[in-house]
Amino acid sequence: MIVVTGAAGFIASCLVGRLNEDNFNDIVVVDNFSVAKKEKNLEGKKIKEFVDRDNFFDWLDENYEGVEFIFHLGARTDTTETNRDVLDLLNLNYSKKVWNACCEYQIPLVYASSAATYGAGTLGYDDDESIIPLLQPLNPYGRSKNDFDIWALEQTAKPFFWAGLKFFNVYGPNEYHKGKMASVIFHAYNQIMEKGRLALFRSHNPEYADGEQMRDFIYVKDVLEVCMFLMHHRKNSGIYNLGTGEARTFMALALNTFDAMNAEANIDFIDMPLTIRDNYQYFTEANMQKLRSIGYDKPFYTLEEGVKDYVQNYLMTGRQH
Repeated sequence: MIVVTGAAGFIASCLVGRLNEDNFNDIVVVDNFSVAKKEKNLEGKKIKEFVDRDNFFDWLDENYEGVEFIFHLGARTDTTETNRDVLDLLNLNYSKKVWNACCEYQIPLVYASSAATYGAGTLGYDDDESIIPLLQPLNPYGRSKNDFDIWALEQTAKPFFWAGLKFFNVYGPNEYHKGKMASVIFHAYNQIMEKGRLALFRSHNPEYADGEQMRDFIYVKDVLEVCMFLMHHRKNSGIYNLGTGEARTFMALALNTFDAMNAEANIDFIDMPLTIRDNYQYFTEANMQKLRSIGYDKPFYTLEEGVKDYVQNYLMTGRQH
């Protein structure tokens, strides 16, 4: 059995589908399944068992002998969440329990970290584990993810294989339920469909022109391939960046979305909300040398390829992954 936590969510539900593609069908999905709007993410997928996240550790105590691998992708992912108790509960303490269970039962583990741990990028975007305790995330979500990374590195007891993945800006199918936390591409598509135009945040940093803010956008299908690689690789434990290694502008993202929709570009700029203005990342770019150095050699989707596939094969058709 392969366990996937956060399984009704964006990346994890896509991973269940990708596992099924390779005939891994004994999948145990863990989540809070009371959120009805996520239900279609798991429709049609081959799943062995549904386990509520509050019951997972009791389930694991009884079934650990049959568990081959755990992907711990469940988390509170709202980057505007300010309730530290919620973040500590779901992102830090729950993850510690998953880690300790994997140590006790000798189960390999891949877990989700985040590029939000890098904050403003003053120390760069290298997945050098020695700098992780020095990072200064810009929001409580990023701090919760970095706190777990620090804790994991400090442990003397570790799963025989483990990897933390610092996801950069992931986009793709199955994110419709995320509301304001969905990718800019998702929101752009819906704005263009509704209004024929798109609003991007104006830059409030003199170093960046409007629309020239840059992020490392990675298509979810690339994330899935890395997860599959690590499941089979099971060596070179550590914390890894997961982006494309190439920052692109929001303007490029917007123009590619218009192009994929065969629509004329029509872009407005609006002020960034004060609530996020001081904690906004103007640039992210993953150094991908570390993952490449352990043998991952597949090319990543370019922004042009990823946006076209997402828009034309999923958003315009209503398909799920």
